[in-house]
Amino acid sequence: MSAPTIYLQENQSAGVPPLSLTGERTLPDVPAENYWYRRHLAVYAWIARRVGGQRVLDMACGEGYGSSVLAGTAASVVGVDANPEAHEHARLRYRAASLRFERGLVETYGRPGSFDAVVFLQTIEHVQDPAAVLGHFRRLLAPGGVAYISTPNLLTLAPAGAEKSDNPWHIKEYRADEFAELCRGVFASVELLGLFHARKLAVHERALALGWDRIHPRLGLTKPFYDRFTPAIAATDFRLAPGRLDHALDFLAICR
Repeated sequence: MSAPTIYLQENQSAGVPPLSLTGERTLPDVPAENYWYRRHLAVYAWIARRVGGQRVLDMACGEGYGSSVLAGTAASVVGVDANPEAHEHARLRYRAASLRFERGLVETYGRPGSFDAVVFLQTIEHVQDPAAVLGHFRRLLAPGGVAYISTPNLLTLAPAGAEKSDNPWHIKEYRADEFAELCRGVFASVELLGLFHARKLAVHERALALGWDRIHPRLGLTKPFYDRFTPAIAATDFRLAPGRLDHALDFLAICR
């Protein structure tokens, strides 16, 4: 049996230790991972346009790229992660006057009323007691504050009829109604959006529906096509929208 491929971040600055791709979190600078990285980045960019001048907490910030995006508009951003390697990488790589990184647990970090926005993307599916975590976030928000919570859609992530994908890091994956119910059990107001393919990914999706997966192997195009297509995917190849949530890739709950 061959050893599994280990993907390491490419082209890191001097003094910044590269992270390896384990499947627990997505990473920039790994060409094979670009689809997932851009899928997450699209949501961070959408939130960044809505937190201008605010005090933002990015919980489970991982590699730190999302915190850096938020810091482009926010008054201040704290990126928090419990993993020591991710924390050290983020601290060394992303530097801005309005940005800092701290190690901490999502269940306990922070003081009540300290933030105008709490961001928690693609992580609620990893936690043992999601309602308690959301309750903690609600307490961290100042009056009028907003929590942005995202998670993958079970119906498009897992095989048809399955209750979970094969991702070993996920404890619970949600349908739209389950995720909405979880958030509405903690927050008074919850708006749910779906993340969908756009632009060239929407074209690719239509091609798949027409049988592209049967054609490219017969023509010997699989590797040359995807070696070009995957690294070219951008955050703008995704869009957030209401409606058709059963068909969404991910959900974003905007909680007040």
